[in-house]
Amino acid sequence: MEIPEIYCFKSESDWVATLLCQNPHFVAEKHTAMAIPMAMATPTDSVSRVLSMSSLRSALPSAASCRLPSSSSRRPVTLRLPVSSPSPLTLPSFSGLSPVNPLISIGLPDWQSFENGFKIVDGGGRIYAMRHGRRVPKLNRPPDQRKALLRGLTTQLLKHGRIKTTRARASAMRKFVDKMITMAKDGSLHKRRQALGFIYEKQIVHALFAEVPDRYGERNGGYTRIIRTLPRRGDNAPMAYIELV
Repeated sequence: MEIPEIYCFKSESDWVATLLCQNPHFVAEKHTAMAIPMAMATPTDSVSRVLSMSSLRSALPSAASCRLPSSSSRRPVTLRLPVSSPSPLTLPSFSGLSPVNPLISIGLPDWQSFENGFKIVDGGGRIYAMRHGRRVPKLNRPPDQRKALLRGLTTQLLKHGRIKTTRARASAMRKFVDKMITMAKDGSLHKRRQALGFIYEKQIVHALFAEVPDRYGERNGGYTRIIRTLPRRGDNAPMAYIELV
């Protein structure tokens, strides 16, 4: 069995030249010499080219069996962006900062701030920037000297029953005098020791605990009285008398 020779041609002109060399009688009927350059165009060349093309097409396999998928046969791929509105964002639930309203409700007219969408976690603490009326009289002295001054004034009032001092000092010492009388009404050993730690003279403490239950046993507060008097000469400080009632 003879194996057919396979030739590869770069162009149609090369194929025609090869065909003429192998078959000299292929164009004998036309009585032309086929040694014409390929760049020249003659009627004989056109006829031979037509014949050679028809024979080549008959020798080649059918185009239907060797047809490759072309790019035009593919379906056009079009990319389209979704026009519809996206689905709302779903967030996992939280135990402490779970939003009351979803985040999609930020655009509502009654939405004021992002903090309104969260629950308030109340730990029981409150902080207020306001005055509570618990201002301590400074008496123009540091804390240790102020406490010593009030202890001395309380001792003198319980010893003499009536003293004259400035109005500010009289108002500041009234609370401590009432406290000493209240502890004396209780009469316990613990209260006596507390009074001994505040009053300078021990004899006054023992006399106070002995006389107070009979004198102030039926009264609850109001043990002192402040009487205003003329200002002090020199610095014009307001003065007052404070006495036991």
